[in-house]
Amino acid sequence: MNPFKVNFQELYERHLCRHSQYGINVIHAAAVLGIYLALAGIIFWIVGTEWLLLFVIIPYLVVVASNVPWRILLGTVLFTVLFLALFLYVPKLPWWVYVLAIPVFYKIQAWSHKVYNVEKDMIEFNKKYKKGFALFVLLSIYEIPLLLNYLIFDKDNWPTWLRFSRTESPNLNLKRTPHDAGDYHPAPLR
Repeated sequence: MNPFKVNFQELYERHLCRHSQYGINVIHAAAVLGIYLALAGIIFWIVGTEWLLLFVIIPYLVVVASNVPWRILLGTVLFTVLFLALFLYVPKLPWWVYVLAIPVFYKIQAWSHKVYNVEKDMIEFNKKYKKGFALFVLLSIYEIPLLLNYLIFDKDNWPTWLRFSRTESPNLNLKRTPHDAGDYHPAPLR
């Protein structure tokens, strides 16, 4: 498992084995954001400046850029910019709050697996992606791109109540047709 050379589609298929439900992806995205903010807070307290984060973010984006499709990269860059803006905007907390926040957000992720418990067979993936430190590093790098791929681009895996057919859209433009009996019907979009 080389984090510099990843088959992103395969890693995403592995992700869907345990994260195929919309809610778990939303919770994980929020928890990862919380963990990232806590790690940034710890870096701030050690170094005394927020700008050192750029020396972490830029190499991270370079690694991700070489392994994900461009649209996922753009989503990851946007997430990273919003994360950095949020960190610069929120007031800084005592260092111990950041240290305590990491296991709390990790537990939130673990708890979400009890609520969203749909799982698919991972035997084949487990042969290639063995549990341990290497998998931890790999998933730490690609967690946000995987989550963003699901939450932004993989609408086919969303619950039906969240998506419209690709050929339909909601239409509030009501028009009378010659064959109706006085009822109004949505007019097709042109």
